[in-house]
Amino acid sequence: MTIDQQKLDALVGRHIGDLAAGYSGVMVSIGNHLGLYRTMASAGPLSSHEVAKRSGCAERYVRERLNSQVAAAYIDYHPGSKTYELTPEQAAILADETSPVFLPHAWNVVASLWEDEAKAREAFKTGKGVAWGEHSERLFCGVAAFYRNGYATSLVQE
Repeated sequence: MTIDQQKLDALVGRHIGDLAAGYSGVMVSIGNHLGLYRTMASAGPLSSHEVAKRSGCAERYVRERLNSQVAAAYIDYHPGSKTYELTPEQAAILADETSPVFLPHAWNVVASLWEDEAKAREAFKTGKGVAWGEHSERLFCGVAAFYRNGYATSLVQE
């Protein structure tokens, strides 16, 4: 069997991107639960020390997480001032829980798939499936929160 190096490289790149997305999802969930995005929303450029102080979190962990979010292009970094910033667009997605494009809760759906992996493997073997009520609580919460704002926006306007 001959391996096409370009196809292999493209597939490896895709997997690395997916792995990075998984890591970023955990960081989004942590940032949402700890209020790190809300701390940064409309605050302008902040140092990691300022974000840590305002959020009541340990600076080193905040800094590492901020850097991961910059690498994922979820927040901005200003090298000259060594500050981090959440743009209005980023805030709409990550900080404004009333925004129709607020996405942090959607990561709970992905997390629930991992939590339910053993059940899914069994379903593949037996063909019996996994009933909705047998899934992780994170699935229900994630789906409800993910769709809530879009429905609320549409229902009010339409």
